[in-house]
Amino acid sequence: MRHGAVAYFDDTGRPVPPEAVPLTDEGRAQAEAARGLLAGIAFDRVIASGLPRTMETAELVAPDRTPEMWPELQELRGDRLSSIPPSELEHAFVHAFRGVVPNDRPFLGGETIGELFDRVIPALDRLVADQSWDTVLLVLHGAVNRAILSHALTGERMFLGHFEQAPGCVNVLDVGDGWIVRAVNINPSDLAHRATRETTMEGYWARYKRSDGAGDAGPVRERT
Repeated sequence: MRHGAVAYFDDTGRPVPPEAVPLTDEGRAQAEAARGLLAGIAFDRVIASGLPRTMETAELVAPDRTPEMWPELQELRGDRLSSIPPSELEHAFVHAFRGVVPNDRPFLGGETIGELFDRVIPALDRLVADQSWDTVLLVLHGAVNRAILSHALTGERMFLGHFEQAPGCVNVLDVGDGWIVRAVNINPSDLAHRATRETTMEGYWARYKRSDGAGDAGPVRERT
């Protein structure tokens, strides 16, 4: 699943350090809705990326399990937004995950899709090779989930960008001799996805524009 909603800009429009940003009230409600959806499922393990928003989500969704921290499953790491020419900034946000995204494409001037695969696929292989569990909950991030879903469907380092990952959404996969993708982007608090037709990146671009980019002082660790 993806962690619940967070706010990357404060009330004055200034960016908030994404490494420490907590869930919003909405994000906590989304995690609680996911807990209701997954009630009755016995998780042998719960794994989160280790960033506060995934740990907090995991603790709300599966309060009887202590989440493991796997930092190699943290989100794509962007560079300073000021490193991107203003004329290219909207495209960098809105088209970050469109179509089949090449492995050599950087995310907001930072880490490339290929570098994301370099750390996600070995972690995924290590998890699958471990025969000690039957059902595991992964609480991760938008781009990481897209990488896992894309790899499960294609068996390759192919990043399919058109998977939307709403905050707090749940994906259901089985793995044995191969992968079966059973469900994608289940939003327990909005099953019909009525709340918005924006992608997450379009929504973040709109908020960034409203802030006029104020206080762009640090790298973008996650915008999805």
